[in-house]
Amino acid sequence: MTPDQATWFAAAFTRMADNIGLAVLGKDHVVRLALTCLLSEGHLLLEDLPGTGKTMLARALSNTIEGTHARIQFTPDLLPTDVTGVTVYDQHKGTFDFHQGPIFHDIVLADEINRASPKTQAALLEVMEEGHVTVDGITHDVPHPFMVIATQNPIEQAGTYRLPEAQLDRFLMKTSVGYPDADATEELLLGSAVRDRASLVTPVASRQVVGDLTRLAGSVYVDRAVVRYVRELAEASRELPHVKMGLSARGCLALVRVAKTWAAADGRTTVVPSDITALASPVLCHRLLLDPQAQFSGVSVDDVIERLLGSVTPPTTRD
Repeated sequence: MTPDQATWFAAAFTRMADNIGLAVLGKDHVVRLALTCLLSEGHLLLEDLPGTGKTMLARALSNTIEGTHARIQFTPDLLPTDVTGVTVYDQHKGTFDFHQGPIFHDIVLADEINRASPKTQAALLEVMEEGHVTVDGITHDVPHPFMVIATQNPIEQAGTYRLPEAQLDRFLMKTSVGYPDADATEELLLGSAVRDRASLVTPVASRQVVGDLTRLAGSVYVDRAVVRYVRELAEASRELPHVKMGLSARGCLALVRVAKTWAAADGRTTVVPSDITALASPVLCHRLLLDPQAQFSGVSVDDVIERLLGSVTPPTTRD
């Protein structure tokens, strides 16, 4: 990436983030994380209380990139074919036709994903990792760009199915929207006549632009000293108290991928250690598995990540 390309990337990224901010008030950091996830070709898991704007974020993101959007309400009786689609026999043509499911959109909101059965949850695994769906032995590609935003509520856990670690690892980042601050809440209430704020969001980037941004993000330079820093964080995470499962190689790759996009969004051509530390929480919080003793000791995953970052010294020079 050249300096001019980095400047263009940062300007386009900021324009998209500001556009989404018209619908999601007072959540600039969450919006930038969602955009970073999209341009890093990953998927986002939102764990938050109802009514915090998770659906609004997904729709505003879709409208910003001139894409399509679908919302899937996960329920205990939802079937895998309700997500991926089904092959139906056409009596007039005498052929089997594939009817696409809601997964064939640019931005897919999997609402309350933990309320569906593990079999239905697993229907998302292939498409999230490979970018296509296989039904009756035939592969069908999803559009590009493609991103799954899954949500789950931290309350009302009765009748839910906890996402297994193998599926959690498919999400590039995990975060929460949270309640808006005082100013954003008042502005939201003053504009109560607008029931659908996402409808105010108009496209500011085409699919071609999104593709160009994604390719540019992959060309950001990562020095070997930063790579070593990520490797040392992974090794240290496996030795921390109360950690049953530390950071895997896939988690290291995820951290480097999002750091590249984060650096480009800041107008830089090179990843610096502060990019790694800034993104450590959303990338690692769902990948570090704590032992049962952690809960009794009052240790949270955020405490573990803070201790991890404090235990490894970031590099100060390039290799």
